Amino acid sequence: MRAVQVREARGPLELVEREIPEPGRGEVRIQVHACGVCHSDSVTKEGLLPGIQYPRVPGHEVAGVIHAVGPDVPDWKPGQRVGVGWFGGNCGHCVSCRRGDFITCRYLKIPGITYDGGYADYMVAPFQALASVPPELSSMEAGPLLCAGITTFNSLRNSGARAGDLVAVLGIGGLGHLGTQFAAKMGFDTVAIARGKDKELLAKRLGARHYIDSASQNVAEELKKLGGAKVILATATNGKAMSDTIGGLGAGGKLLVVGAPAEPLEVNVLLMLFGRTGIQCWPSGTSIDSEDTLKFSVLTGVRSMNEEFPLERAAEGYERMMSGKAQFRVVVTTGL
Repeated sequence: MRAVQVREARGPLELVEREIPEPGRGEVRIQVHACGVCHSDSVTKEGLLPGIQYPRVPGHEVAGVIHAVGPDVPDWKPGQRVGVGWFGGNCGHCVSCRRGDFITCRYLKIPGITYDGGYADYMVAPFQALASVPPELSSMEAGPLLCAGITTFNSLRNSGARAGDLVAVLGIGGLGHLGTQFAAKMGFDTVAIARGKDKELLAKRLGARHYIDSASQNVAEELKKLGGAKVILATATNGKAMSDTIGGLGAGGKLLVVGAPAEPLEVNVLLMLFGRTGIQCWPSGTSIDSEDTLKFSVLTGVRSMNEEFPLERAAEGYERMMSGKAQFRVVVTTGL
C-alpha cells in the first residue's frame, strides 16, 4: 500500500510503499477513503510531544470502510463505513477512564501520533475509536467533522449556553467556519469575530447574526453593546486576540478555548472576578461524540469547506494547511 510518513522529527513528509497492516486483537483495518489534514498533524511532523516513535504516518480525520476485523471485535463488520478522529482509544484503567471521562485518559491513543494514522491507503485502529458514518455524508465531507467538527460541536453543546444566548466565535478559519455554523444551528444568537470587513459576508452566510471586525472595532466593547457573551468560542490561535475578547463576556460567561495559541493569555483577574467569568479549554471528544457530530451535521446541513489533494500530494496539502491559506480544511483522498 501507499503511505505518507515522517521518518524522524522535523523530517519531510514522504510517500513510501509499505505492507498492508494486519489488525490485532480488538482492532480493525480501515480502507481509507479520505483523511483531513489538521494543524495538530504538526505534532507528529515536528516532534512536539515526547515518545513519538518514528517513522510515523500522520492523520486523525479518517473516513473509510472496515476492510478486515481482528479477534474479539464486537458488532463491527467488514464493509461498514467508519471514521476515526483525535480519540483513538483509551486505556480503561486510569482514574479518568474509571470515571467514564475517556477523552482525558492518561494514556490516550491518538491516530497519527500514538500509532499510524490516515495518510495511507489502509490503517489499523482499536474498535473503541470507531464512529459510524451516515450514508448522507461522503468520506470527503465526514473527515474534517471528526476533529474540527467534533471539537467545535462538542465544546458548544457542553458550554452551558442555551438557545437564544449570545455566543461569539473568534476566528473564521478551519475551526471557526464550522463553529459558526454549529452555533447558529443550535439556536444561539451568533456573533462572528474576524479581522477585516471582507469576511463579513461569509460569516453571515455561515449563520452569524452579527459581525465584529477586530481590525477596526473594539471587540469587548461591541460584545458588551450586544449584552455580553455567554460563551466566546476561541478558534483563532492568537493569544492577544483571545485576551482582547474577555472584557466582552457577560455575567457568568466563559472564554472557551479550542485553538491552542503559542503565546500566553493576559487577563484582568479583577474584572473576571466581579463578572464571575472564566476560561475553559475543550479537547475534542470520544467516538460516540463523533457520531453525534455527524448526525447533527446531517440533520442541520452543517458542512466543512474543503480543498482536496490526492494522497501523493499530501505534503503539498499539509503545507497549504500550515500556510493558513486553505479555504478552509485540506483533505487528502486515496482514490480507493
